Parts: sequence; C-alpha cells; structure tokens
Amino acid sequence: MRGGLRYIIALIIAGFSFVTYYCKRSTNEVTGEVQHVDMTAEQEIALGLQAAPEMAQQYGGLHPDRQAAARVEEIGQLLVRSTKASQTPYKFQFHLLADENTINAFALPGGQIFITAGLLKNLRTEGQVAGVLAHEIGHVVGRHSAEQVAKSNLTQGLTGAAAIAVYDPDRPSTAAAAAATAMVAKLVTMRFGREDELESDRLAVDFTAQAGYNPEAMVQVMQILEQTGGGSRTPEFMSTHPNPGNRIGEIQKAIATEFPQGLPAGLKP
Repeated sequence: MRGGLRYIIALIIAGFSFVTYYCKRSTNEVTGEVQHVDMTAEQEIALGLQAAPEMAQQYGGLHPDRQAAARVEEIGQLLVRSTKASQTPYKFQFHLLADENTINAFALPGGQIFITAGLLKNLRTEGQVAGVLAHEIGHVVGRHSAEQVAKSNLTQGLTGAAAIAVYDPDRPSTAAAAAATAMVAKLVTMRFGREDELESDRLAVDFTAQAGYNPEAMVQVMQILEQTGGGSRTPEFMSTHPNPGNRIGEIQKAIATEFPQGLPAGLKP
C-alpha cells in the first residue's frame, strides 16, 4: 500500500506539472513561435529591473567612462529602433559594466542588457559591438528567460514525481536513482539553453543587417571569443552555450539563408 500511494502521488504531481506547462501557451510576436511561458511581459520587465542593480554589482558596477557607456547605449537603441524589437513592450537599456577582466554579455528579462568592459575592449569594430548587443536583444524578444522558468518548473515537477516514485526508505540505494533522475533533468534544461543561444544568433543576423551593420561581424566575434578563451572549455554537451566554433557555422548558415543573393552593399563593418 505504501508503495502504491507513492506512485499515485507521483502520477498526480507529474500530471499537474504537464498540464500547467502545456496549458500556458502564447505566440511570440517577433519569432512567430508558439511558446510555453509562465510570465507576462510586464512581469519580465519588473523582474529584470529588480535584478539589474545586483547583477551589475557582481561585475564591479557600471563603468565610469560615460562616453563609452553612451556609445553602447546608442548602438543598442539603433538596433531596437530598426527592428521588430521596437514593436514589443520591452524597455531596452544597455549597460557597460566596469569589469575589465571578464569577457561576457548577458540579458535580463524585459530588456536590461549588459556588456563587460573586458569584452568591449576586445571588439574592434562597431559592427562587432552591434552583433553582441543584437544577440542579447534576441534573448529578450525570444522570451528565453520566461521559457526557461516554465521549463524549469516542469522539470522540477517531473523530477520530484520521479524521486517520490523510486524512493524506498527501506532501500537507501534508491536515493542514487533519484539523483540520476535530477541529472537527466539538468541536462534537458541545458539543451534548451543551447537552442536559445542559436536562436539568438539567428535573430541577431536579421537585427544587425536591418540596423545597417554587416552580420558577418558576428563571425568575427566568435573568432575573438575563441582567441581570448571566452568560449567555455567544458564539452558542449554539458554546457548551456555552444562553443564559438560551432556557432560560427550556424551564423554562416543563417546569413546564407537570409541573403541568398549576397549581403546588401553599404553595410557597416
């Protein structure tokens, strides 16, 4: 009876997790993709604004060079104005972080976008900066954070259900099975993360060109990341980010698909 009750509880938890996840669907106005999300755009904006000061502090705060920070903001806002990002409810702001050693850029939900001075000083052209910022805009308009929250809730629910189903207090070894189940859930979440990165790269190809920049600058960014060690040494299977070498191929495919007759003339490098 005790085991049967555990299975019933596990099935109820798993069923609730599936129903909650699959009933929350919306069509992304930029990508046209049907997504499972747990938050409204307003909630994403509020969450990003709330987290922004703490995230900035982790990188030494904002950079004191106001001219450089203003240029980052200018490039970012040009990308927004020139693309469908301007038609979304998100409130985009672009921040230059003081950290000179860390090579990173990231986006919070709702439009708060950050680039470290460590990455910026390694970029050689305005188009490369635009490529980085366009990629982060892609995360925001792709609603990747909201998707990750929904997916995390689903995997946590299923992991909890599995742990309840397999655990037996008279057989402690079943705890190892529960731990293995948790690892599988983590790997699934990582896979979603890699797909988000590649989608952001594809969106950035469109966004950079629409703003007048050559999207091939994104290939140069990936090469810079490889040269500076900005890409993770961790095997891709265990990483949320595809390695730069693999991303180069995907970016080149996206450029060829978007511009089968070749890139327009006059794009800024």
